[in-house]
Amino acid sequence: MALILVTGASSGLGHNTANALADDGHDVVIHVRNQARLTDADDASRWKGVVIGDLAELDEIRGVARQASRFGRFDAVIHNAGVLHSPDVINVNIVAPYVLTALMDKPARLVYLSSSMHRSGSTGLRRLTAGTASYSDSKLWVTALALAVASRWEGTSSHAVDPGWVPTRMGGPGAPDDLTAGHQTQVWLATHHDVTPSTGGYWYHQQVQTPHPASRDEDFQARLIHVLESHTGVPLD
Repeated sequence: MALILVTGASSGLGHNTANALADDGHDVVIHVRNQARLTDADDASRWKGVVIGDLAELDEIRGVARQASRFGRFDAVIHNAGVLHSPDVINVNIVAPYVLTALMDKPARLVYLSSSMHRSGSTGLRRLTAGTASYSDSKLWVTALALAVASRWEGTSSHAVDPGWVPTRMGGPGAPDDLTAGHQTQVWLATHHDVTPSTGGYWYHQQVQTPHPASRDEDFQARLIHVLESHTGVPLD
């Protein structure tokens, strides 16, 4: 049985991921944006706990880290929360995963939600500080963060996952990928030991894929982390 945190777990892929982990007997702590997102009273008994905070706000991201830390060191953290068309793309999709990673005790496993759209993302990091980044940019950056952590943190496995274009509220009803397959890779990476590579993978439906070359470039990774450190005031190591 593992202790696992899933961010953005009130609906969609995050909710499906959290439910699958709970069904398998794991202790699941879910993150939701606000209390109103907990609409199903029957769900409360399924969770080890709930942490609440708006990942679009830096102070609330810090608050989520403090709340989560009360549960002790997690076996796995799944950075699922994300937005597509919003002025909060930068904070939710890259700043929040970065700050939570930096402030929380190092878990055994980290899983970051990416997207096939990361391949059209920009390496121009001025977009991050200027607040002009696109969804694709944010997903390139979070993929690079996942792979940077994989090479920097011995003892912690770190992977990025493309869940596919699935029919959630974000993906829309016409999305062509399988909804169940959309969360299975995250669950597998968070709980199984027979994963190859053991760290630093970019995955789609439990198969390793080749990500944007910049995500594996150590110079770009270092520049990204430096910008995130300066932007948030939170060092990674």
